[in-house]
Amino acid sequence: MQQQFVRLCITIILGFCCQLFFVSCENNRNKHEAGLKIFRYNEASGINSLDPAYAKDLPHIWACNQLYNGLVSMDKQLNVVPSIAKSWLISSDGLTYTFHLRNDVFFHHHTLFPDSSRRVVASDFYYSFNRLMKRETASPGSWIFNAVAIDSGFYSFHALNDTTFQIKLSSSFPPFIEMLTMTYASVVPREIVEHFGTDFRKNPVGSGPFKFQYWKEGVKLVLRKNEHYFETEQGKRLPLLDAVSISFLNDKQTAFMEFAKGELDFMSGIDARYKDEILTRDGLLKAKYADRIKLYKEPYLNTEYLGILVDPEKHNSLTDKWLRQAINYSIDRRKLIRFLRNGIGIPGHSGIIPSGLKGYDSLLSIGYQYNPEKARQLMAQFGPIEKKITLTTTADYVDVCKYIQAQLSETGINIELEISPAATMREMRAKSELTFFRASWVADYPDAENYLSLFYSKNKSPDGPNYTHFESKVFDSIYLHTMSIYNVDERKELYRMLDSIVMEDAPVVVLYYDEVLRFVNQRVKNLGSNPINLLDLRTTDIQLN
Repeated sequence: MQQQFVRLCITIILGFCCQLFFVSCENNRNKHEAGLKIFRYNEASGINSLDPAYAKDLPHIWACNQLYNGLVSMDKQLNVVPSIAKSWLISSDGLTYTFHLRNDVFFHHHTLFPDSSRRVVASDFYYSFNRLMKRETASPGSWIFNAVAIDSGFYSFHALNDTTFQIKLSSSFPPFIEMLTMTYASVVPREIVEHFGTDFRKNPVGSGPFKFQYWKEGVKLVLRKNEHYFETEQGKRLPLLDAVSISFLNDKQTAFMEFAKGELDFMSGIDARYKDEILTRDGLLKAKYADRIKLYKEPYLNTEYLGILVDPEKHNSLTDKWLRQAINYSIDRRKLIRFLRNGIGIPGHSGIIPSGLKGYDSLLSIGYQYNPEKARQLMAQFGPIEKKITLTTTADYVDVCKYIQAQLSETGINIELEISPAATMREMRAKSELTFFRASWVADYPDAENYLSLFYSKNKSPDGPNYTHFESKVFDSIYLHTMSIYNVDERKELYRMLDSIVMEDAPVVVLYYDEVLRFVNQRVKNLGSNPINLLDLRTTDIQLN
């Protein structure tokens, strides 16, 4: 009995000590962070590298975008603007790009640099770009330099002097300058990369607005303000924040609760589990959150669609254009957006080019709108359907595809659903083993060519992203012609013409154009949003209580 009493006392004392310890830690943290502007967000998907050569998805791009710079960057209106390159010149034939660099940009301070600092020079871009192309680097971003010329076995990157860098292309490609805004094209210091080797991923050094401070993988990543950052705004040196803190809670419901309590400053996108809690049916922020949260909503460069294999050698019902058009007319996209997505998205009544890009059909003249009567007329004129139609999707989009199945049945088009893992779908789609499939295309760079390349005949899968095997000599001719056009307005008209050719043949059923949703704590100032959903914290500020 006495021993049990002693154990109980010890347990109580230990519990009390632990409580004091955690309270003390929390008080120390609050004391340490008092007066500091720390931007906090959660990344449920996790991060496994801070090397820009591997920044292939948003979680990695967001983190790397704080640490690194490139020659050029993208503003919120998707215009290419100066970064480390203060100006550039494109030759009249579109083959030579000459960049003039700033001379006041430095890598983050590091003990491996003489005097702890080093200026960024043109040879750093020569090293960084060649590193991206090396087989041993195995960077998923090497494709951005596919258009670069090769001379005597070497890529045509040239450091003409410390402040002049030149790139030569093998053929004209107007979107190339926009591709250079991607995180893959960031500059890194050779001596740091070669010192750490593969461990550079967790010992990053760049020239960006924030520098690496601390990373416990799967728990927390902390970036601190780069006091020597080169950019200013209205006389103030950027960035305005003192630090960025990224947590890695993999339960999105828990992360949402932390955001709702004010423990996180920012949340991107919406999960089905809490969309009805925070949004109305029309996609507006519910009134009970209006005093704590701001909602930013704008077009996102992502087109959600159904792809149809139109290869005549496959001998399926969907090789008939009239049936593809009937499917397009049978779907009420407005209802889909309202009831299945809480008003998030823009109905896909235009072509494949999404809202927010030059070339988007804002007049809704080339796409399909809901017209079940037109669909029934086509069915009566050319039907019936002789072969079974199967729509393949992943589990995440079953609700959308069931809605489509019900809509099509109302006009006499009966389909079956097949649910496959995402990896299996990708493999089958690449091998042309799917005749009807749900897909989406998120822009890698903000130019409509990114979407129209899906229909260029030489890009037929498995050699490229033309998964529908659409082929048109007229389309190919105009598409190739756009590669020599640098006038934006002229190229925009050609893009619309190409989109109309695709929509007439209907190898895709455009469902909707996605939207960026950003939920932001009211204390955060000047975060905003952009159509490529890039997280740019250079000018973001926090109002301290």
